[in-house]
Amino acid sequence: MDSPVGVRLASNVSVFPAAINVAATFNRTLMRQRGEAMGAEFRGKGVNVALGPMMNLMRAPAAGRNWEGFGGDAYLSGEGAYETIIGMQSQGVQATAKHIINNEQEHFRTSETSEVDDRTQHELYALPFLRSVQAGVASVMCSYNQVNGTYACENDKVLNGILKGEFGFQGYVVSDWGATHSTAPAVLAGLDMSMPDSSSFGTRLVAAVRNGSVPQSRIDDMAVRILAAWYLLGQDEGYPAVNFDSRNNSSPNDQRVDVQGDHKVIIREIGAASTVLLKNADNTLPLKNLKSIAVIGNGAAAPSRGPNGFPNRAGNDGVLAMGWGSGTADFPYLIAPVDAITARAAQDGTQVSSSLTDTNLAAAAAASAGKDVALVFVTADSGEIANVEGNRADRNDLQAWHGGDALVQQVAKVNAHTIVVVNSVGPIVMEAWIDHPNVTAVVWSGLPGQEAGNSVTDILFGAYNPSGRLPYTIGKSITDYPAQVIYTSPTPILKIPYTEGIFVDYRHFDAAGIAPRFEFGFGLSFTTFAYSALAISGSPHGGGEAPTGPGSSLDPWLHTPVVTVDFTVENTGTVAGHEIPQLYVSLPASTNSPPRILKGFDSVFVAPGEVRKVTLQLSRFDLSIWDVVGQRWQVPSGEIGISIGASSRDIRLSGSL
Repeated sequence: MDSPVGVRLASNVSVFPAAINVAATFNRTLMRQRGEAMGAEFRGKGVNVALGPMMNLMRAPAAGRNWEGFGGDAYLSGEGAYETIIGMQSQGVQATAKHIINNEQEHFRTSETSEVDDRTQHELYALPFLRSVQAGVASVMCSYNQVNGTYACENDKVLNGILKGEFGFQGYVVSDWGATHSTAPAVLAGLDMSMPDSSSFGTRLVAAVRNGSVPQSRIDDMAVRILAAWYLLGQDEGYPAVNFDSRNNSSPNDQRVDVQGDHKVIIREIGAASTVLLKNADNTLPLKNLKSIAVIGNGAAAPSRGPNGFPNRAGNDGVLAMGWGSGTADFPYLIAPVDAITARAAQDGTQVSSSLTDTNLAAAAAASAGKDVALVFVTADSGEIANVEGNRADRNDLQAWHGGDALVQQVAKVNAHTIVVVNSVGPIVMEAWIDHPNVTAVVWSGLPGQEAGNSVTDILFGAYNPSGRLPYTIGKSITDYPAQVIYTSPTPILKIPYTEGIFVDYRHFDAAGIAPRFEFGFGLSFTTFAYSALAISGSPHGGGEAPTGPGSSLDPWLHTPVVTVDFTVENTGTVAGHEIPQLYVSLPASTNSPPRILKGFDSVFVAPGEVRKVTLQLSRFDLSIWDVVGQRWQVPSGEIGISIGASSRDIRLSGSL
């Protein structure tokens, strides 16, 4: 059963923050705890196989399902996938890494071929799947699209060559729904299980064995892989039976088992920890000593149809807490920001007025005029399959929906302390108002799940010191990005050339010298941090060449630390909080690599005046590139730069190997 945010089409389950928010925490502990909680709910409902996490990269910023994944960086996505899978499978449920591979837009996803070179495939798009295999993931789902002219679910290079050969994956490959296009070719290329909407397996597979086109040994291998996952997770005894009816929650077959436990606590914490403070002029936040607050915009309201009023959440009405499509779940409840803010403001005797529409600019101005602060909520939505307000899954552009720019501008005309809160599936262009002197704070709330209102209120009123960091770059224009969704196809099979190669997101901005509005890894705090005492020890060389070929183990190359990076972080402000130090490597110019590549991070809690030592370690793999000719990972010769920063462009310490 889907989905990456909770058990889909079931009652009495939780809706967790989307993976894009989890990535924004840069916190492995929270990533794993979310996985554990989700795994417990899938198990509690009797679901053996959870179809998540999703780890396709944010190649094109408007792509519809970006929010289901972990953002624009392969390393961060891999860490998010790894921790999520470890957490989910600790509860005995099988996780599914999806979708392998290159399903980075929704338009023409079943009739496009992603044209990707070998180095790009290894260093970017396959990397999160490698980390998933390292986590012991039970299954991997192959995608709808073709890869270099061959469907992903019958692509020998992808499934047998990379996944089962190089990565040593021992679980099973399952097709996406409707993604199986053949019998013998798919089976021989590595597909082990087909979703039941395909007629390619069943009697046709029996016939393929009988006529000799599929050997019996391959059938044995398929069965062993499926059963191996079953036994790996202990599902052979004591596993709960399915207790819900996904087609009819009111059916007698649906026992309405409540699996939520206390998961709302971790959902609220992740919602706050993933909130990114982008602007905070004049210390506008946290809110204190106020007589009046205006709350503006439909994005602050409770959905008029109720939280589940749109099937598969395919509508943008009220607070945006997830996108739409198969990656959704049914809300048990949804906390609206206006309600949470009103309740919290009452504790201080602060009056709250509101205008909860996006289009009545006069009402917004009237509600905001004369108030101490005005909170303006704007949204941008996307998803899968459905057409919502003219957006066919992928977004049409990177603008705020419902005239959000005009709403902010109108309020900023009449209120000198306008705070913009953004609930969005990905980056939006905010050039129309970001530099307005009356826009004094911007809070990026993302897609925080069922506790949306409480989480953002915790940030606004200072109950939680913001520590979220952007898991993608926010550009000044959509044309600043290296790749775009292709919306029209001149031929039956659309060719999508990945000509940008390994230069996606911040890698492209850095290499091309493009100034972003807010860079990857950026986020402010209510306190300040200082970095010092960088020490780099060890060597990336020695230990021989990376192993190659089927059955070879990359584990020593991947796991063994060869370089240790130590430094200190001091809280130089007055508020306790988490700092997110990030480690970037700069490979020699001869490798034609991006200026900086993320290869380490941590979330460090530091009290005011406290100095914390931070240690990050690098393996040979972290310092390697994929040698296409030699078909192996190789540490390049020359100087390798090591940078420690508070973001991809805020580098505090630098050294080299």
